[in-house]
Amino acid sequence: MFSRILLRSSVALGVLAATAAPALAGTSEALLLRLHEKGILTTEEYQALLAQERAEQAAPPPAASGAAGNADTSRFVRMTESGIGLEVGPATIKFGGSVNGFYVHDNPGTPSATTAVTGGIASVGTKNSSAVRNGLLPGFLTVSVSTKQEGWDIGAFFGMYPGINSAAWGTLGANNGGQPTALATAGIDFRQTYLTFGKPGFGTIKIGRDIGLFGSEAILNDITLLSSGAPGGNVAPANTTLGRIGSGYIYTDFQPQITYSSPKFGGAQFSAGVFQPLSSLTGPAQGNGSPGFQAKLTHDGNFGGVATHLWVSGVTQKHDMVAGGSFTGQGIDFGGKVTVGPVALTGYYYTAKGLGTTVFGLFDTDVFGNPRKSHGFYAQALATFGKLAVGGSYGESSLRHANAADALANPNLVRVNSSYVGQVRYNLTSWVTLISEYIHSKSVAHSGNRAESDAVAVGGILFF
Repeated sequence: MFSRILLRSSVALGVLAATAAPALAGTSEALLLRLHEKGILTTEEYQALLAQERAEQAAPPPAASGAAGNADTSRFVRMTESGIGLEVGPATIKFGGSVNGFYVHDNPGTPSATTAVTGGIASVGTKNSSAVRNGLLPGFLTVSVSTKQEGWDIGAFFGMYPGINSAAWGTLGANNGGQPTALATAGIDFRQTYLTFGKPGFGTIKIGRDIGLFGSEAILNDITLLSSGAPGGNVAPANTTLGRIGSGYIYTDFQPQITYSSPKFGGAQFSAGVFQPLSSLTGPAQGNGSPGFQAKLTHDGNFGGVATHLWVSGVTQKHDMVAGGSFTGQGIDFGGKVTVGPVALTGYYYTAKGLGTTVFGLFDTDVFGNPRKSHGFYAQALATFGKLAVGGSYGESSLRHANAADALANPNLVRVNSSYVGQVRYNLTSWVTLISEYIHSKSVAHSGNRAESDAVAVGGILFF
């Protein structure tokens, strides 16, 4: 009987301890007194429990394991105040990720003598194709570790980007084409691995592999980043679609780099870095002796309820050809995003020489290393009404021949790639967004050849 009563009173005391810890001494003794007055506890039981309670209150706290009597916080594990993560002693570990999938139906142009376009993004084929695939983003899982040491903010970041589509047999990377057959497996694109160190008044140094500076704002502000855009090979889908890559901007890519980013000054921030030199994909063999250089300036402002995000960036790299001679690839871009109420308007433009089109080094020169000029732009609008958003965009990328000899040798080289995109989004939850999209792509060669294709994408994307 005594043990059952002791258990009940201990439970009651435990509830009090959890809900009223600051006033535990007074309330616990009062509770014992009430139990005694109601006859639940005998006088002997009441006096024994009261003496035990007072002895526990008078006992010294457990010895601290840290220096100078302080608790050893290195053994503590806590939740982070925001996001998904934990604090382990002096370090904060956070996790982020995304998963997406789309049903994409592509209606290609019919093959003929006039649809051949070298470097065209519009699809050409004898039959329609269907695919269940990733959009412009693959899935990703990111892990960041941060801490403060000797006055420095220290960080490490890892980003793994697995797709849902099977990689082709024998390929070295997840982006080298798809293999839609049984018993195939998806690839992992390990895009990010870098360290950072900085101080509030100093800025931040980054060393490792991460997204480039030139062209980064173009893709990060593109509405097709969350969806599909141009399919870019729907019959055997690779890790991602093209989005608006090649029909509005050159892909910024994830590149080895050492970059510096300044603190923000009145909404402005400057970044600059030294980059791994990239060799041409289609030009003469190179052995580059100089690194690449990229820089970016951004500014965020708010003027009477009108939010603005403006940017300008540049890239330059000298290319040394193995057979002799050199050329310099360089480019500059600028753009802005203006948000007024529910409507966001985005505009972007780039001009370059010796960079190529679609991705760095693709058709950047002729076979002798003479650089080709290129430029492109896109215009975009997105209106958001509660959970529903409707958007559309148009963009194009143009490429010129290096000279008259290049024009004679490559008449079917792409002159312009363009696409229209119409999109509807619905935010099912704070994590899940459902998206449907229509895409019309067109490629025109210098010879006058052209190809056009239409695609529809329906699916969803999750972020956490």
